[in-house]
Amino acid sequence: MQISSESVKVGHPDLVADIIAANVIAAILDEEKKEKLTLANMPHCGIEVFLGKGICMVGGEVRSRVYVDIDKIVRDSVIELGYNHAAVGLNGHLMGVLNAIIPQSPDINQGTSCLLNQYNEIGAGDQGIMYGFACDETPELLPLPYLLANKMMRAFEFCQDPIFAPDGKGQVSVDYDSKTGKPLRVAKVLMSNSIDYRFVKIARSRVRDRAKKIAFDSLKEYVDKKTEFLFNPTGEWNAVNSCSAADSGVTGRKLVVQFYGGYPGAQLGGGAVVNKTPEKVDCSAAFGARYVAKNIVAAGLASKCSVQLAYAIGIAKPFSIYVNTFGTGKISDDRLEEIIEEKFDLTPEGMIEKFDLLNGDIYRKIPRTFFMDDYRWEKTDKVKDLQKAAK
Repeated sequence: MQISSESVKVGHPDLVADIIAANVIAAILDEEKKEKLTLANMPHCGIEVFLGKGICMVGGEVRSRVYVDIDKIVRDSVIELGYNHAAVGLNGHLMGVLNAIIPQSPDINQGTSCLLNQYNEIGAGDQGIMYGFACDETPELLPLPYLLANKMMRAFEFCQDPIFAPDGKGQVSVDYDSKTGKPLRVAKVLMSNSIDYRFVKIARSRVRDRAKKIAFDSLKEYVDKKTEFLFNPTGEWNAVNSCSAADSGVTGRKLVVQFYGGYPGAQLGGGAVVNKTPEKVDCSAAFGARYVAKNIVAAGLASKCSVQLAYAIGIAKPFSIYVNTFGTGKISDDRLEEIIEEKFDLTPEGMIEKFDLLNGDIYRKIPRTFFMDDYRWEKTDKVKDLQKAAK
């Protein structure tokens, strides 16, 4: 039995779009802090980015007290990712930038602003169904294929070898024991990375060898002599034909990559995350659901757990809570749902404060990884409460 997960580098055009959107929100939050940012006056943003050949369009809706320079944020974001020359598919210095942002609808604002909301609370910014997942395959309580695919991407991003241009993606396939369901080894590795031929001074076969070393070093605990390796399987990927020179980028188009890598049982709900301020439960509740699921597994109440949270626009508390422990639960899923409602504040306000979601630096980090960092929603500080409630 094999399970695969894919991931992409931050130079992939869809992630470039995500990073631009997240950086716009981060800049707004930074400026709002200078004006004494509170939950009552927090900005409401939904940013959409389209990246085409030599052009970036930024749209969406914003309600804020401050001004930020969209053109500068776009260019700085793109250049920081290494896109500074046509040889790598995009030049942040010369690209066109179109700003099509409009004000937020007053009908939505009255449901999300605690000053206008009929219940005097921050209501959910939209209806939606979000999922969180955790399992005991790794110390991070994440699926192993997802963890390894993301580790491989980070290895290529930080390898400092100019041959490997910013745009790239990969997959990792893990063999599992069909009886126990436990991961055994990495069976197959696929890495596709655009090549900057300005820096290639060696035979092309040596480029593949370099790529294999970077990939296998990042997966060294699980690869063996039988592990298969594929690199740029079409035979060619010139960086001139990478990023938006060959493939458009759009916010929210890599949700499977960002949420658990397509692991069976780890369902995908909601919408894009990094392009919204946290009154939008697509953002805050995605992290809230992960926080709940991770603490349930960390508490030993299940070895695998999926949590579904549903919301109605303008209402703070979840519309419904659903738990599935896939037959691994130490207590019933129904009882876990009751405990979640008792022990977790899953309102937008509660999650914003708990997870520090008005911090611009959080938005600068999350496009790269939602979970593999020291985020507050990755903490297991509810373990004792859960264990006590489960007795």
